[in-house]
Amino acid sequence: MSIFGQLMEKPWLADDNHDGLRDNAADTASAPQLALRVILAVVTFLFFLLTVAYGGRLGFEDFRPLPQPWLLWQNTIMLILASVTMQWARYSASHGAIDGVRLGLYGGGAFTVAFIIGQVVAWRQLAEMGNYDFSNAAIALFFLITGIHVLHLLGGLVVWVNAVFKLRRGGTRDDVRQIVGICTTYWHYLLGVWLVLFFLLFTGTNLEMIMQLIGHG
Repeated sequence: MSIFGQLMEKPWLADDNHDGLRDNAADTASAPQLALRVILAVVTFLFFLLTVAYGGRLGFEDFRPLPQPWLLWQNTIMLILASVTMQWARYSASHGAIDGVRLGLYGGGAFTVAFIIGQVVAWRQLAEMGNYDFSNAAIALFFLITGIHVLHLLGGLVVWVNAVFKLRRGGTRDDVRQIVGICTTYWHYLLGVWLVLFFLLFTGTNLEMIMQLIGHG
């Protein structure tokens, strides 16, 4: 099921049992999924607003597009690899392959950390190039958007650490599968967010598309 399909589900409207009681196990299992959907909905709205704000500044004379370091392309590859390895962890968890889960989780965490470090290096490169003037809306929004994206990844790493500990403590197959599935969905989503932001905002070749999306074309 797609991420948007999951967001549209309403588990609180599920049919009750014949005796009027909800299944406690099902409620416990659905609570993390519901929390994830709420988080993704909020993140979607946040980045949508930031994209609109960026696009809304395009028509102003003080808007100067920000040159993008090549490192951002390498960082994108790191995040793609993180998502792929997390997907491998989820696949392995569904088939009871603990070694595959461990390899996928560790790989996903390592590539994510590499992405975050790469973003920090890219910020330093831009600062050294003199692109640290926050009076320029393009620069201010670039640092704001990429910074918020990194913060969301750091939040995901907190859950990732919990998944690793649960795996090392020998958690049940269902518990491991659930938390790995949540991590993987979150990673896929943040990868999608980054790809949209990167190719719409940061490549410097899609400004007209943004103008059309916000109704200023």
